[in-house]
Amino acid sequence: MSDAAAPLAGWYPDPHGSGGLRWWDGVRWTEQVTASPYGRSPYAPAQRRRLPDETPVYTVWIWLVAVLPLISTLLLFLLHPQPLFEEAATGSAVVVRDPLALLGGPAYFAVMGISWLLAAATIVFSWLDYRELTRRGVERPFHWAWSFLGIVYPIGRSIIVRGVAGGRGMAPLWVAVAVCIASYAIAFTWFILMVSQIVGTAVDNVPVGT
Repeated sequence: MSDAAAPLAGWYPDPHGSGGLRWWDGVRWTEQVTASPYGRSPYAPAQRRRLPDETPVYTVWIWLVAVLPLISTLLLFLLHPQPLFEEAATGSAVVVRDPLALLGGPAYFAVMGISWLLAAATIVFSWLDYRELTRRGVERPFHWAWSFLGIVYPIGRSIIVRGVAGGRGMAPLWVAVAVCIASYAIAFTWFILMVSQIVGTAVDNVPVGT
């Protein structure tokens, strides 16, 4: 408030955002703060009830949700590009012998199918974890549908559980982050190995001369 339009001393809504009232002495805001007589804003989210200290906050389902992406990434190593190239009958060109070899042949479709099953399992496990947290007394747990966005569910779940469990419940977040980093590293390694095999096969099959 400016001095030119300063109101009389009194209790006013706290401009610092505490949600209560702060005392204005007619010149400046003081350190005196009190709860608002009007209660909480109807637009403010209701506070979740704190869990008893003996309530377990981890389930087998959240650990599966955190770890399954790593298993899905490791499936990449089942894909081994077969020799892609052979010399044409004329001896003047190199042609692709099997277009599906670049994708790993039939193994590619098997790996993709398993990956989709693991993704579906992650969603089901997230729902089971959400249901179990509700049974244990967690009010409005982080919704399981966020599992469609991968790592978002373990992160949101851990933050909410930590808030109602006195700081407990963050381990799935760190495991999920570590799995995410490891998955990227594994995928990058696989990509480099695959490109090396493809390039090596192409070089080996290039005609030396006419």
